[in-house]
Amino acid sequence: MADHDPGYKRLFAHREMVADLLAGFIHEPWVKEVELDTLERVSGSYVSDDFREREDDIIWRVRWRGRWLYVYLLLEFQSSVDRFMAIRILVYVGLLYQDLIRAKQLTPDGLLPPVVPVVLYNGEQNWTAALDVSELIESAPGGLEHYRPHIRYLLLEERRYQETELVAMRNLVAALFRLENSRAPEDIANVVAALSEWLKAPDQADLRRAFVGWLRQVLLPRRIPGAEIPEIENLQEVRTMLAERVQEWTKQWKQEGEAGLLMRQLERKFGPLDAAVRTRLERADSERLLEWAERVLTAERLEDVFQ
Repeated sequence: MADHDPGYKRLFAHREMVADLLAGFIHEPWVKEVELDTLERVSGSYVSDDFREREDDIIWRVRWRGRWLYVYLLLEFQSSVDRFMAIRILVYVGLLYQDLIRAKQLTPDGLLPPVVPVVLYNGEQNWTAALDVSELIESAPGGLEHYRPHIRYLLLEERRYQETELVAMRNLVAALFRLENSRAPEDIANVVAALSEWLKAPDQADLRRAFVGWLRQVLLPRRIPGAEIPEIENLQEVRTMLAERVQEWTKQWKQEGEAGLLMRQLERKFGPLDAAVRTRLERADSERLLEWAERVLTAERLEDVFQ
C-alpha cells in the first residue's frame, strides 16, 4: 500500500480522530494537559533541500500549558518496515521547524514549540526499526558522542492491540484499528454498528462519509480482492451489504487466509515466491490449497508442490 493513502489522510483530517488518538493511545503525562477542543490542522507543504515540492503527512497543533504543541502524524502503511524511519522523522521535523521559523510561529520566549512525531503502522511484520535516530549512528568516544543527534518518535503498531482491549473503548481510532484487524464480515458489521451510534450528529456528516469511503475504497477491496463493491452512501448501507453477502464473502476470506498461510509456509521452506506463484495461490480454491499444503511436508523443490 502506498505510504500516503488518501483514505487514511481524510480520516485523520478530522479533529475527532486526532483527539481520540491522543486521548486513547498516547499514555504520557503531557496528554492530560492538552486542550483537545483547541486542535487545529496545520498546512504540511514544504520544499525540501533538492527544491522538489513534497506534500507532508498530517500535522495538527493543540494548546498545551497556554502554548502550542505540534503533533506530527505519519501514516506508515508499507508492507515492510522502514529501518531508517528515525532519519525520515529527523528530516520531516526539521522541515516543519524551518516552516515555523519562516512564519515566525515561535513561543513568547522566541523558542521553537515542541513537536511530537507519531508513526501509525499497520503492516503485518513486527516493527523492528530504531525509535531514536541516535540508535542509527555509530557511537564514538573522545567527545564525539556529544554530536550524535537525538530525536525519538512514538510508534503505534495497530496489530499489537487486542480486540478485547479495543472493544472496551468508545474511541474512533480504536474502531479503525478493529476494522483493520477484522477477519470476518461479522467483525466489520459490529464495528460499523458502533460507528453508526457514535456518529449521529449533523456536524459529523463528513466524518461519516470519510469512514464509508475508506471502507469501500480501502478495507473491503483488500479483504475481498476481485469482489465487486457496490456504491454505498452511508454506514447503514454498509451494514446491509455485509448482511446480504456474509456467506459469500466469508468463503472468500477463508480461502484468502488459507492462501496466505500456504504462501508463508512455502516462503519459509523455499524462499521468496515470484508473482506467478503468488497469483496461482490466490486463484486456487480451498480443495486445491489443501492438496498443495499436504505436499509441502514432503516436497524437496517448489515445483514438487504443484505437480
